Amino acid sequence: MRSLFLKEINGFFGGLLGYLILALFLVALGLIVWVFPETSVLDYGYADLEPLFSYTPYVFTFLIPALSMRAISEELKSGTWELLRTSPLSVFQLVLAKYLALLVLVILALLPTLLYFVSVVQLGDPVGNLDQAGFFGSWIGLIMIGAVFSAVGLLASSLTSQQVLAFVLGVFFCFVLYFGFTAAADLQVGIWAYWLEEASLSYHYINLSRGVVDASDIFFMLAMIWLFLGLSILVLRRK
Repeated sequence: MRSLFLKEINGFFGGLLGYLILALFLVALGLIVWVFPETSVLDYGYADLEPLFSYTPYVFTFLIPALSMRAISEELKSGTWELLRTSPLSVFQLVLAKYLALLVLVILALLPTLLYFVSVVQLGDPVGNLDQAGFFGSWIGLIMIGAVFSAVGLLASSLTSQQVLAFVLGVFFCFVLYFGFTAAADLQVGIWAYWLEEASLSYHYINLSRGVVDASDIFFMLAMIWLFLGLSILVLRRK
């Protein structure tokens, strides 16, 4: 499993596309945090990184499906998935290796955003005047959102051998999970609105961004990860 994990990492960084995707992600976040007048920290006047955490899930909705679209669909299209199935690894181990590689890429993409934290801490008046609990709660929330989206993207990639279709399906599923349930909850009243809100990733992410890491929010996201990984395994076993 370790060799497959390293193969996925090397495959991503072995070409220009991987670096381009990460560069576009960091440029987009940099423009949001420092340049665009409506969201710039410099124009806002307060030591606050709320725009970073508010808009990153939007970027993730497209970034992570772009990272994951080739994970399994390329194997299915080229016929190498049959070769992988002849290895001693089970379908669970194959899916887990690819998922962990995706998760590492997401974390690597987020690590440079810690520089924003250092910069805004220095810009505070006095220095260090920043809600650090809120920052790290939101940062953990972003990792969990990225972890869920990676599992969703892997499922989309297992459904088809066409990378473009896998990307479209991944974007659609991520959009529904993060934005769709909340929008549906706003249209409902009574107990259905409550359950729809509870099923939304954005609801649990907002809870984490308040700086209180509640076990129920973490467990919900972990359950979502295992659900979509389980669905990927089921789909691939049927293939």
